[in-house]
Amino acid sequence: MQTIGIISSTLPAQNLQVFQARRATFECQQSPLNPLTKPHSSTRQHLANLEKVLQKTNQSDNSDQVNKPTTNGSTETNNKSKGLLEGLKLSRIWPEMSVAEEMSPRHLHSLQRLLSKTMEYSPRNNLGSRWREYHGCNDWYGLLDPLDENLRREVVRYGEFVQAAYHGFHSNPAMSADEAPLPRHITLLDRSYKVTKSLYATSSVGLPKWVDEVAPNLGWMTQRSSWIGFVAVCDDRREIQRLGRRDIVIALRGTATCLEWAENFRAQLVQIPESDDPTQKVECGFLSLHKTPGAHVPSLAESVVDEVQRLIEMYKGETLSITITGHSLGAALSLLVADEISSSAPHVPPVAVFSFGGPRVGNKGFVQRLNEKNVKVLRIVNNQDLITRIPGVIIGERSEQPRQEQGNESFATLFNMFENNNPLAYTHVGTELRVDTKMSPYLKPDADVACCHDLEAYLHLVDGFLASNCPFRSNAKRSLVKLLHDQRSNVKQLYTNKALSLNIEKDSISFPMHSCLPSPSG
Repeated sequence: MQTIGIISSTLPAQNLQVFQARRATFECQQSPLNPLTKPHSSTRQHLANLEKVLQKTNQSDNSDQVNKPTTNGSTETNNKSKGLLEGLKLSRIWPEMSVAEEMSPRHLHSLQRLLSKTMEYSPRNNLGSRWREYHGCNDWYGLLDPLDENLRREVVRYGEFVQAAYHGFHSNPAMSADEAPLPRHITLLDRSYKVTKSLYATSSVGLPKWVDEVAPNLGWMTQRSSWIGFVAVCDDRREIQRLGRRDIVIALRGTATCLEWAENFRAQLVQIPESDDPTQKVECGFLSLHKTPGAHVPSLAESVVDEVQRLIEMYKGETLSITITGHSLGAALSLLVADEISSSAPHVPPVAVFSFGGPRVGNKGFVQRLNEKNVKVLRIVNNQDLITRIPGVIIGERSEQPRQEQGNESFATLFNMFENNNPLAYTHVGTELRVDTKMSPYLKPDADVACCHDLEAYLHLVDGFLASNCPFRSNAKRSLVKLLHDQRSNVKQLYTNKALSLNIEKDSISFPMHSCLPSPSG
């Protein structure tokens, strides 16, 4: 009764009578799933009656199967079984059981909507006073399984910033080796943000001279410095009010150039330069791209810290947050950027990382370093994505179990020595949101490695994720156009054929927004 009183006090007066009337009807109904509800007759009697019905149906089905074939060559068994199942109305007990049917291409209107070029989004609810919770202050406890609808929308929204970073690079990938880069225009899908700074990453390694002789036309693929992302800030008053704060976003793309790939393979762990603790280590190649300055551009670490400090000073007195998001290599660099920003000033706004398909970056000492700085990390991981399982030997992630099982102090000491000195003792950071390619009704269960790592495939899976034990969301909003364009060979033929039957020609299946070119699988 106390709960009803609270609800009554919050409802408008004109809706109170409607609520009370509906509540009265709910009280009259009895749920077969509620053990506290007393049915009119015993459960045992219901089960006995159901068993009799099933026995009679089986007997009649056996005779009908032999003697009564239907006009289409099949028996009436299927019809009777279907009628029996419909009579049980299992979909009322678990509505998700009907999801597979609702996702069928026979529902042409729904499929045509998903294949249309008009973007449709889940509602953007007001986060208000709960923004810190969605930003990870409690490590997203209670929001991931089942996935909170507001968090789902936020995750997809930050993923689209990374798609804008991919397009910002591929629209003009080349950089001059003789002069500073010109300012570039980046258009965001979320127009409530404005880009304030371009970011560049530089490799500390170079290609042998013979590469230019063998392949002289590689162009930007061999340049040492490349545009890798941007800093943006929310500049719309209504969106600031919805978010509950002014949000600063740093978006980083994945691997694109040959030298970035070369840095990816430099997998040995090295000590963090600013750390006094020799056990805090990260991957050599990632650190190189993060710290190396270019001939005409500052290092990624320097430029991002300078810009964030400038924005913090500009909006001094306002409630701020810093959100870093990236895919693949960008996900790895996001952790290094978060570490750099959290060390740049004594009073830094809350820092959170939303990473997609990120590899391991450092050892357990690096994880402890980020935890001590209160950096929150949400890793979105596809169960079939191989990139999330490299680099290194998985030791740090399971190191506590053997120590507890082995009561021997000498063994624990030896294990610590091995872990601290092993050059490949990597471990993941933060909280995990795990999706699965096989849960999508549109993608082939044996989709290739590139598809399982593709950013659009990640956003498709997040948009359809309900919970780890539930099928794909039947009311998923995200358009299939870009997924079909990028991953046509990995989409089930049933849907590619149906797309053609809906007069959606192959050449016309292209994403309408310039911020979403196909993202490389790096």
